[in-house]
Amino acid sequence: MYMRMLCMILLSLFISVNTYAAEVEKKQEDKKAYAMEEIVVTESKIPQTEENITQKIDVITQEEIERTNYNNRNISEMFLYQPGTFISVLSRNDANWGSYGGLGPKYNVYLLDGLPIDSFVDTMSLDPWILERAEVHRGPASVMYPNYLNMDFAGNEAPLAGITNLILKDKIEIPQTRIQLGYGSWNTLNAKLYNQGSKGDFHYFIGANYEQSDYTDYGTDPSWLNMIDNPEYKKTKLYFKTTYFIEPDKQSVSLFANHTQHTGDAGRPNRGFDHIYDTINAAYKNQIDDAWNLQLKVGYRYYNRSWEEDNFPDLSLREKDAVKQNIIPADLAVNFKHLGKSVLTFGTDFQYADYKTTAEVDGEKSTGNKVDAMSAGVYVQEKFVYDKWVFRAGGRYSYTKHEYDLIGGTEPADENKSWDKFLWSAGMRYNAMPSLAFFANAGKSYLIPSAKSVGGTLSPDDIGVPGMNGQLPNPNLNPESGIGYDIGTEITPIENLYVGIRGFYNVVDDAIVENRVSEDPSQSQSVNAGKAKSIGAEIEIKQWLNKYVSWFANYTYTHTKIENDVDPDQDGSEVTFVPNSVANLGITANLPYDITVSPYLHAVGKYYDSTSKSGRQKFGPYEIVNIKAGMALLKTKAYQANLNVDLNNVTDKKFEMPWQFQDPGFNAHASIEIVF
Repeated sequence: MYMRMLCMILLSLFISVNTYAAEVEKKQEDKKAYAMEEIVVTESKIPQTEENITQKIDVITQEEIERTNYNNRNISEMFLYQPGTFISVLSRNDANWGSYGGLGPKYNVYLLDGLPIDSFVDTMSLDPWILERAEVHRGPASVMYPNYLNMDFAGNEAPLAGITNLILKDKIEIPQTRIQLGYGSWNTLNAKLYNQGSKGDFHYFIGANYEQSDYTDYGTDPSWLNMIDNPEYKKTKLYFKTTYFIEPDKQSVSLFANHTQHTGDAGRPNRGFDHIYDTINAAYKNQIDDAWNLQLKVGYRYYNRSWEEDNFPDLSLREKDAVKQNIIPADLAVNFKHLGKSVLTFGTDFQYADYKTTAEVDGEKSTGNKVDAMSAGVYVQEKFVYDKWVFRAGGRYSYTKHEYDLIGGTEPADENKSWDKFLWSAGMRYNAMPSLAFFANAGKSYLIPSAKSVGGTLSPDDIGVPGMNGQLPNPNLNPESGIGYDIGTEITPIENLYVGIRGFYNVVDDAIVENRVSEDPSQSQSVNAGKAKSIGAEIEIKQWLNKYVSWFANYTYTHTKIENDVDPDQDGSEVTFVPNSVANLGITANLPYDITVSPYLHAVGKYYDSTSKSGRQKFGPYEIVNIKAGMALLKTKAYQANLNVDLNNVTDKKFEMPWQFQDPGFNAHASIEIVF
């Protein structure tokens, strides 16, 4: 019923706004702003036009980033309405547990300016104001990027089903200062300050973001979360980026740093938490000449998550747990343009990571897991462009080593393990005409079990013990290997109307999935589920009618299957966290008097939290309606004052999510922003 009502509202809004827009003279310069061709950098690490790229890459512009509702304060939510993507942020205090290309949350590598970050928590800590754009690479694994050595949550992350690249602002054309003050549901107060500018060849931005909230119970009733009070939190974000152009448009150095502090409690006296996330990126870029380009990038990621556990229903403190990670990624890439638009790319990348878990009981601290890891890779890719054809082929050699000091609090029999693998990727595109193109891609990936998957956060004796929430160990995990395929077409039947159709097929051998073992206590375990298969199709439509109206619609159907000859309970099951269907619909209307309204619909089919047919739980279907609205309150030559309103889950749909989380329903947020 809600979906039909929203469709009628959207249709009425569409007709009324389009009628208004038709009365306004269409100028040629307006059409240029909505040109279909985009410039992307993720595919070859240098700017390329879409017609010279075999993969399907979506560009999310700064305008789209600005008009997204960040209900859970996680910038992954900007991808909520993309086809082939399922974003499922559990709460403002918890990570994103979505899925990509019919596979789990770890099969899409997130990047920050081309260097890997954690798709689970780094998107909680970064502010959308820092972004110039985002690029979503949909499709089989690329040899251009490595797995990310994250050991927390679902473990290492691989680009089998795609890549998400968050691109920071670099060259500042217009000096600007933004101040925002906001208030919303659950006594949510926030303030943001941002400034950008340049002086000669020196460009910069700097900002801060603070928010506090009483928040609300985001668990089901009953739930292992057992909140007896509002789960309060405070978040502080500080960031800056500087870029110095040694030679304008040729050679530059840059430094970006972000610090996030997230403190609060989970609704009980001894369930506090204190999380720190630090992110640093440094880059050197040199366009040596028209043919040669060199880039060197180095980063640092620091994760320090600590939280309390009580003896519920006795509210006394049981222990203090912590997870610490340090990860250093680096990449050296060289591009050589030749034979017109053809590009040869080669390079090497490296990562170092350490991972440590501790528990403190009665003042005595013990270490559970302590692991050091490193990976190194070399890669090469040739993209050959001939007339209307684009051919791409590349290979990567990857080496990974883990050194286990402690697993589950004891020294393991195998103190170190190493893996090496050759991976490949290939694709082609045929630009039949300016309004019609066909593409196909295939790629190979592999993923080793992470330290958390092997060692867990609990001991084997904790299974089913009341209050012992966490992950059970599984030291017998095997690495998994995956291969992906896609094929599709892009059509522009009329000016500013885009139609895309893509089919995908992904297979993972020895798939490592996160299974729910029990609900209360909330316990999970990583297991090799056998062979996981996903096959799906996406269709999307986008139209930029003019500068007043744009709209989009997309639908993704996915069928997944687990094949396990050893365990009948898993054989024939579905891959966890993957909905069988996701549909999105939205309109952005620029109305008279500087009013902008963007109502979006997000509809999700059914999915499961376990591959065990006897023990799994079904979620969905459900629909969410979000509305973003804004208007200019005051305009002068010196500044502009804007009112922004976010209406989240306007139909108050309190749907259940895995691990007894629940969307708390309708909430609103309003802010005043002054732009100088």
